[in-house]
Amino acid sequence: MILQNILPWRPLICYTEKNGPERPASRFARRKGALQRRFRLFAGATGTMPAPNAEVKMELTLFPTPLSGRWDKRYKEFLSASGLRDEGDADVIGLMLDDDMRIVACGARAGHTLKQFAVAPELEGSGVFATMLSALQTDAVERGVTRLFLCTKPKNTAMLNSMGFDAIVKTDDAVLMENRRNGFGAFLDSIPRHERVCGAIVMNADPFTRGHLHLIEYAAAHCDALYVFAVSEGGSMFTPEERFDMIERGSAHVANRYVYSSDAYLVSRATFPAYFIRDESRVDAVRSDLDIELFRTRIAPALNITRRFVGQEPFSPTTKAYNDRMK
Repeated sequence: MILQNILPWRPLICYTEKNGPERPASRFARRKGALQRRFRLFAGATGTMPAPNAEVKMELTLFPTPLSGRWDKRYKEFLSASGLRDEGDADVIGLMLDDDMRIVACGARAGHTLKQFAVAPELEGSGVFATMLSALQTDAVERGVTRLFLCTKPKNTAMLNSMGFDAIVKTDDAVLMENRRNGFGAFLDSIPRHERVCGAIVMNADPFTRGHLHLIEYAAAHCDALYVFAVSEGGSMFTPEERFDMIERGSAHVANRYVYSSDAYLVSRATFPAYFIRDESRVDAVRSDLDIELFRTRIAPALNITRRFVGQEPFSPTTKAYNDRMK
């Protein structure tokens, strides 16, 4: 299968998707749950590539995490050399190796988010990135994950757009993209509009407390319609469904409040990875900026929201920092 049509003097990637009987899987790929794909790289005549028509055999294997110690170390070193970080939450990691068992490309998927792509400098522009992306997408679909997000540097926007990803929001540091052309638009269309003064709260409510109730009651008293977005991301003590139910039942007496799921678009560390930010001290700021920009430029205007309410967070430095940045 040819994954990418590129200029004739550039390398071309082809591959077969099934393990054929003609050759057993390499020792590298002999691991329960690993999905191996074979590659042939027909290289063009460039200074760093083999001679024209030379065949360079490579193997791409997708592994369930965690990787074994030796390969985990090599994977993280390869990411680091590319200016990236391993965020440690991947479900599947793809590694492409050359004949010398050297990592020449990698990529990962964590839930519905594709991330941590890196390609050896001599293979940039060869179609290796497209191959890795396609393999991870195929694997995700086979596992029932059809909706995929990708957060990366803004300079990659045009390339990923040509591969089927649509930009949702962009800042100076990052761009959030989705593999559905109108995924975000459909999310907004699913939420009824309200007139006059509209306000909003985004809350995790893990669990829903009297403090959360006070915030809803206060906000509802200061606007005509109050959107309450229940954070849909997992990883809390209670499930997203349980937290949504607590918010809805606990504030049922507030007539002008309307509870909606945030889906993957609000306060989601999973959807907004920052593996490409080398300075870890800036990670939370980059995530916050992307989240706030999405709310400010797309959600608030679409839903006629002119006020956003937050609670005081004296015991949560992360939330306090987010609220301060939002101001």
